[in-house]
Amino acid sequence: MKTTAFTKYHIANGARMAEFAGYNMPIEFSGINDEHMTVREKAGVFDVSHMGEIWVKGDKALALLQHITSNDVAKLYDGKVQYSTMPNGRGGIVDDVLVYRFSPEKYMLCVNAANVEKDWQHICAEARAFGMEPGRELENASDNIAQLAVQGPLAMKIVQKLCDEPVEDMEYYTFKQTRVAGCDTILSATGYTGSGGCEIYMYNSDADTIWEALWKAGEEYGLKNIGLGARDTLRLEKGFALYGNDIDDTTSPIEAGLGWVTKFTEGKDFIDRDLLARQKAEGVSRKLVGFKMIDRGVPRHGYKIANLEGEEIGHVTSGTMSPMLHTGIGLGYVKSQYAAVGTVIAVVIRDRLIKAEVVKYPFV
Repeated sequence: MKTTAFTKYHIANGARMAEFAGYNMPIEFSGINDEHMTVREKAGVFDVSHMGEIWVKGDKALALLQHITSNDVAKLYDGKVQYSTMPNGRGGIVDDVLVYRFSPEKYMLCVNAANVEKDWQHICAEARAFGMEPGRELENASDNIAQLAVQGPLAMKIVQKLCDEPVEDMEYYTFKQTRVAGCDTILSATGYTGSGGCEIYMYNSDADTIWEALWKAGEEYGLKNIGLGARDTLRLEKGFALYGNDIDDTTSPIEAGLGWVTKFTEGKDFIDRDLLARQKAEGVSRKLVGFKMIDRGVPRHGYKIANLEGEEIGHVTSGTMSPMLHTGIGLGYVKSQYAAVGTVIAVVIRDRLIKAEVVKYPFV
């Protein structure tokens, strides 16, 4: 298994460790519910160094990104971040990504940990038609970069103590190249929790310096370590899709409710454009919905979803007991006729039909 620049600290702090995307990662420290509430109410720090970073540069960078991503990259300006998907040419999704614009000819993609190699190969293959090559306009910098997510309502107060320039009021989905604890970083007002905060990209060689400074700055605010377990419950309460669960190579952005990052702008000839435009116009046979349990029960990934007569109509992609709502919540694909908000469906748990209601997400 791979390790991150922070693995030694997780082990020293008593984390329950497990393999995730080929890395030895912390699943929990003080307990998922405690960590979850810490991020909702105060601030927590996640090691997300397993995520990948791919640079796209040169005078064809924008053209390539417009081709391989579904969102309109031309709308970006220097210092702006965009959420997007990469269609796979078969109606599915290679990955969901963040696109960072540094200049008109310099962009960075943050990609999911489990997909780094797949994404890299896909991007390189598509780039050949634009005359772009690895080692020249394309660089997979994933192994050289560490990343921490500092999340929660007090997160930016902590990070501000480590910065010479104002960062506390950064606009959501913007970033700065700035020094944190005296180290060169990319400070991004993004995250996967919906509770505010930032993500800090740094060189591996600066990881110890930033880690130690962050904990010193966060002591007065009750900063805690947060594992991947709470990262999952936090993102699910906000209805954020998880690649491999809610979206994958078999799900289209339109089915997944990601039409808002699928832009049919004039002149943007992106992969699967015609297919996705047809799906948007004609509709799809299944849709990803959020649901809240009516009866007692906790939905889990892979559970069947049925109508009240017991006919199978879909499956759960993500589910948990919400620490904020104290009830079961989930995401899942259902036949489109059952996707309307307010529809009562059932999750099949131990061969029993446990009622749930389709609701609009985020859940909190």
